[in-house]
Amino acid sequence: MSPVYLGLGANLGDPIETLHRAVAALRAAPGLHNVTCSALYASKPMGPQDQPDYVNAVVRGYTSLPPEALLDVVQQIEHAHGRVRKERWGARTLDIDILLYGEQQIATERLNIPHVGLELREFVLIPLAEIAPTLDLPSGKSVKSLAERIPLNGLVKIAPAP
Repeated sequence: MSPVYLGLGANLGDPIETLHRAVAALRAAPGLHNVTCSALYASKPMGPQDQPDYVNAVVRGYTSLPPEALLDVVQQIEHAHGRVRKERWGARTLDIDILLYGEQQIATERLNIPHVGLELREFVLIPLAEIAPTLDLPSGKSVKSLAERIPLNGLVKIAPAP
């Protein structure tokens, strides 16, 4: 089984409730085991600022699913929570990104692992460091050291882990 890290975000509807339901769906998903979640964080939106703030978290699990099959699972969960893909960086009911899949590096039309921008996003690094402080990224950089240096840009812990 490979460790996987998923980034979750939502800013439409009731984002806290949505993330709670998404984590429950991930825990129930076939092929995904021992799912743990960071606390929930509020963050400013990337891209257009005329949208609500996001609620974000990072989930760790273990899977034997191939990366593309895991992508299908998370996209089904997004769809079940009303996700419609319209605008890059636009408002959304639920976004689930595969951040890391073991030590694999993948670049296909559907999937980029590690996730693009992973090392530059406080709303990913801070919750990731919370659940995996000793993790080293495929780049060789430590999650903990990156999280200690990144500007918070208004990131605030708002709720305990679901």
